[in-house]
Amino acid sequence: MAKKINVKTKSKTLKPSNRLFLVVADDSKELHQALYYAARRAATAGGEIALFRCIEPIEGQLWGGVTEIMESEAEQSSKKLLNELSEYCEKLGAPKPRTFVRKGIAHEELFNLIDKEEAIRVLVLGVSTEHGNPGPLINYIINKGSNQCRVPITIVPGNLTDEQIDALV
Repeated sequence: MAKKINVKTKSKTLKPSNRLFLVVADDSKELHQALYYAARRAATAGGEIALFRCIEPIEGQLWGGVTEIMESEAEQSSKKLLNELSEYCEKLGAPKPRTFVRKGIAHEELFNLIDKEEAIRVLVLGVSTEHGNPGPLINYIINKGSNQCRVPITIVPGNLTDEQIDALV
């Protein structure tokens, strides 16, 4: 006969700042589904959104001034996108998202951010609808990075409608 073990737990409600759903704000088509899911989930679960944007290094050798201009434009464009996405999340009922812009290799910077920001509880990614190619981050996580991530990963199919996502959250 198995011995019964009594476990006492303290029920604690998470404050919104303690439950962050991290979304990668890239240029993919499936960003909409990931962001919509995360915003609706945060709105219904008392959480927050964090938006991550990575500016990848510019390839090739360019004159210093040209590289600086291109990096500056990429940074301004990233900030504009994050502002637009933040407003969208607020319209969906989520609190104003936290935003993170990093420069470097996307998967490296993503996992560095997750390691440093303890409030991040879930990484939300959209999966591409292209046959055989779920997307570069999902490919990386499946092949090399699954043991680098300390949080659960929610993968949202890129073909879901907003109504279908609403039914899930």
